[in-house]
Amino acid sequence: METQLRKTFAYLNKFFMVPLFRLGFGRWIGTPFGGYIMVLQVRGRKTGKTRFAPVNYAIENGAVYCLSGFGVTADWYRNLRANPHVTAMLPSGALAGVAEPVDESAERLRVLRRVLINAGFAGFFYGYDPRHVSDERLEATTREVVAIRIRPTGIGAGAHDPGGWAWVFTLALNLALFVWLGCKLKPRGK
Repeated sequence: METQLRKTFAYLNKFFMVPLFRLGFGRWIGTPFGGYIMVLQVRGRKTGKTRFAPVNYAIENGAVYCLSGFGVTADWYRNLRANPHVTAMLPSGALAGVAEPVDESAERLRVLRRVLINAGFAGFFYGYDPRHVSDERLEATTREVVAIRIRPTGIGAGAHDPGGWAWVFTLALNLALFVWLGCKLKPRGK
């Protein structure tokens, strides 16, 4: 079951979530039901290539928190551990930061709950409502989950910045407008 879930997420992330964020549509994706999502840009530990990982998140006390639901075996988490300097593409913009696991248990439990609530329906994958589950059950069912804190260090490059893909949508919209106006302004035959 976990293998199939990982494959499904990998496919959806690669061909849906990441392109939408890179095109600048990140702000249109998040809802209380569907969850609030950001895309982490990490450096591959073996290849050095840029890798992308959509994750649910929460913002608290000047930091951004996310979870590695598949624990320490997730490729993006292993990449992050090898190079903790990341770019978090949030729906409202991008920030550069340093990522680190949250070790302190009270903080970990607090952000686990917060991110699971922000995950919308995905927060119910553990079999309970994260708003009402006891701390003991939350802790027991998320032992393998890694909570990650991203401490901002600066501004990151987002969809509308060089290297982003928002220009594709802007170009397509401008071309469509140009064609539409061309059809409207075209002289009509006698």
